[in-house]
Amino acid sequence: MADAAANAIGANSDYTTLFSFAGKTALITGGGSGIGGFMAKSLSDAGARVYLVGRRGEVLEKALGKRDGACFPCDLTESGAARRLYAAVAKLAKDGSEASVDKVMPDIIVNGAGANPRIPPDDISEADWCRTIHLNLNVPFLVARAFVPSMRRKGWGRIINIASLQSYRAFKNGMPYGAAKGGIVQLTRAMAEAWSPHGITANAIAPGFFPTDVTAPVFADKEAVAAITRQTAIGRPGQLPDLRGITLFFASDASAYITGQTLGLDGGFTAK
Repeated sequence: MADAAANAIGANSDYTTLFSFAGKTALITGGGSGIGGFMAKSLSDAGARVYLVGRRGEVLEKALGKRDGACFPCDLTESGAARRLYAAVAKLAKDGSEASVDKVMPDIIVNGAGANPRIPPDDISEADWCRTIHLNLNVPFLVARAFVPSMRRKGWGRIINIASLQSYRAFKNGMPYGAAKGGIVQLTRAMAEAWSPHGITANAIAPGFFPTDVTAPVFADKEAVAAITRQTAIGRPGQLPDLRGITLFFASDASAYITGQTLGLDGGFTAK
């Protein structure tokens, strides 16, 4: 514990390296598009190697392009998916030694995969509920836990979860998604309590309304966009480039003494 703390303080003593991602690898679930995809792009542009994880291999390959990294197509909702993902990453190692495997393991995890089915409460089936909770709440825990042992051995790690406005507010037809995203806030605290003594921070970003495939129905409604704009203190919905700064901050040495926190990236939506 003392060594991990000393390493974190030492890394922060040189201001020129606070946001350095040289030698760092980031694994991003939902990394082929939307918020996860843009966060992956931001980390790659900053110098990190990126592992993109998602269901559609062709989407991942297109997003990766010529960037330094690898694609891992998988359905994270399947039983044992996190263990299989770990095994797939481990195959990148030159040999099976612990040191070789740790070298290819991610230093940064972004839990960006998620889905909001928007179903009226009376129509939610048990399968709908379990599927939504599993992908949005269970999977972030299972993926992070799979890679934490390697982070612990290295004494450094960053976990970034994706919360939501629905972590704090109830939206129409969003009951299972809201329940899961409320859980993400507490999961982030619990991760920090368990793993931060080993140099691993866990924080969450709670985005407001950003244009993605998931929110396309909202942004297609002019009245809804106007209402969002009125509710947002800055006076506009979010744009994907707004994610860049907080992504790099939470993933870098600059945030070494911040853990267990959820930051609202909502343009002041929750301030009004």
